[in-house]
Amino acid sequence: MKDENNQFITTVAILTRRLKEGKSYDDFRKAWYHTTGFGVEGKEKGGSNKMVTLINVFDPREIVVLGFATTTLEQLKDALDIDVTYRGENPMDKIIEPEIGRKFCAVISEDDFSAVGEIPYKPPGVAGKETNMEEFYKNLKALERLFEEASKKRDEINEARKREERRGNT
Repeated sequence: MKDENNQFITTVAILTRRLKEGKSYDDFRKAWYHTTGFGVEGKEKGGSNKMVTLINVFDPREIVVLGFATTTLEQLKDALDIDVTYRGENPMDKIIEPEIGRKFCAVISEDDFSAVGEIPYKPPGVAGKETNMEEFYKNLKALERLFEEASKKRDEINEARKREERRGNT
């Protein structure tokens, strides 16, 4: 698996949350904002972790965060561990509803349809490099394991915190 860890993979996390009644995007941002980085930038040429936050036009209480990470599998595991720990220490329970939509995806192709007129077909590719489909699906399995492990850790931390809060309230 060491060789796999040196390949860059671009993943996208799509997280949807709903603000509690009376809470604002500013409240969300103050609770959500990571004051600890994921340690990706500069580790290796090309690595990054960027997030774009959106507000649903038809439901301004719905916040969507798109997280774009270009990492090795090892860097992704490290970043997920940082995120799980950080979010466990900085919960957003007072700001958002308990249900959170989570989708984790791997980028298989980037396509630019900006041109005027006909565009010839091209095979899938990322950053100008054609996607090796066999390699992609092998990496997809590794990504699935990493995200499942992080989700399990996050759920355990959240449940332990909620048990402690219930004990404190009794």
